[in-house]
Amino acid sequence: MVPKYTRPEMGLIWSDEHRYQLWLQVEIAAAEAWAEAGQIPTQAVEDLRRSRFEVRRIRELEAETQHETIAFVRAVAESAGEGARYLHRGLTSSDVIDTALSLQMLEAVDLLLLDVESLMSTLRDLALEHRDTLMMGRTHGVHAEPTTFGFKMAVFFEDMRRRRDRLGQVRSELAVGKLAGAVGTHSNVPPEVERQALARLGLAPGRAETQVIQRDRHASYVFELALICSCLDKIATEIRSLQRTEIGEAREPFAEGQQGSSAMPHKRNPVLSERISGLARVVRGYVVPALEDIPLWHERDISNSSAERVVLPDASILCDYLLDLCNRVLSGLTIFPKRMLENLEMSHGVVFSQRLLAALTDRGLSRQQAYDIVQRDSLRALDLGLSLREAAGADREVLSLINGNELEDLFDYRYFTRNLGETFSRLEET
Repeated sequence: MVPKYTRPEMGLIWSDEHRYQLWLQVEIAAAEAWAEAGQIPTQAVEDLRRSRFEVRRIRELEAETQHETIAFVRAVAESAGEGARYLHRGLTSSDVIDTALSLQMLEAVDLLLLDVESLMSTLRDLALEHRDTLMMGRTHGVHAEPTTFGFKMAVFFEDMRRRRDRLGQVRSELAVGKLAGAVGTHSNVPPEVERQALARLGLAPGRAETQVIQRDRHASYVFELALICSCLDKIATEIRSLQRTEIGEAREPFAEGQQGSSAMPHKRNPVLSERISGLARVVRGYVVPALEDIPLWHERDISNSSAERVVLPDASILCDYLLDLCNRVLSGLTIFPKRMLENLEMSHGVVFSQRLLAALTDRGLSRQQAYDIVQRDSLRALDLGLSLREAAGADREVLSLINGNELEDLFDYRYFTRNLGETFSRLEET
C-alpha cells in the first residue's frame, strides 16, 4: 500500500511558477534599490510591481531564444509598460537565478525544520513512554546487555536534534544573494544597490562571489539532506530488524485491507521502512554531483545548472517525504514488550556475564582468571540450556568467593537501567 503524500508544499517551492515568481521578486527588489539610489524613476518601479508573466509565454520565448532568463525578462517586459526599460538593469542571469535559488532553499529549509521538529516530538514521546520497557541490546546482531526501547528512541531523538541544529547552521550559510553583475565585480551594480536590494529580500551579500554564488553552500545543503535521510535510514533499519519473525519486538503500521504478498497471505512486510532505506540511498547519491558542482571554470560555467535542476528539487522533496513517512511509521508503531522479555530470557542470563566478572575481580581474582571462569560458565549455560545463574551456582570456584544470596543479587535486570535517568534528563535540554 502506498501512503498518501500529505506535504505538497515542498513540491510547490520547486515549481516553475514559484521559481519565476521569485525571479520577479529579485528583479523588483533590484529596481527598488536603483530607484532609492536615484538612478531610475519611481514610476518605473510601480510599473514593474504591476508586471506579470505566464509560464506558457516564457516557454514560447525560450524556444526562440534558447535562453531561459532572456525569455523571462522579455515575458515580464510585455506587461511592464515604460518600466520595462529598467528591468534587469546592470544584472546578469546568475544574479537573478542564484539569488532566487537562495530564497527557494531557505523556504525548503524552513519546511524541513518543521518536519524534523515534528519527528523529534514523536521520538521524544516514544522515549518517555517506553523509558522502562526492557529489551535486549544487540551488538553485531548478537545479544549483548539489556537496554530499553525508550533509550533506543532517545538515541534517535538526539540524532535528529543534531540534524535540526546543523540544518539551522546550513540555513545561515544559504541566506546570501548576489547582485554584482557579470563576474561579480560590481562594475554595473554598485555594492550599495546590491545591499539595499538584498535587504529587501531578507538576504545578505556574499563577501566575495564571482558571477555565481559559490557552490560549496549548495553542497552543504545537499550533504545535510543526505545526513538527515541517513538518520532516517538508521531508524528504518532498526524497525526492519525488530520486525523480523525471529525477533518480533516491533511492527510498522499495516493498514486495513493491505496485503503483503501476492503468494503468501500471511506476510506483513516492513515495506514502509524499506522504502525509507531505499530512497535514502537516492538522496545520498545526490551528494556527489553537488560536490562536483563546486569547481567551475574561471568565474563561472553552466555545468552546475543542469545537475542542480535535478538534485536540489529531488533531494528536497525526497527528504521532506521521508521525514513525513518516518514520522507516520513511528506514530503507528506497534511495540511488543512481552516478546522483548521473552527474547531477554532466550540467552539464559549470560547478559549478566560482565557483572559476574566484576564481582569476581572485586573478590581478588585477576581479570583474566575471572574472565576464564565466567566465559566457561556462560558457554556451558548456552550449550546445556541452563541459566548463567545455575551454571555459576554449580561452580565451586565461584561459590568459594560469592555466596548464594550475593550471587542472586547479581542477576537483577534493574542493574542495567539504574542510570538511565541521566540520559532522559538530557532530553529536556535545548
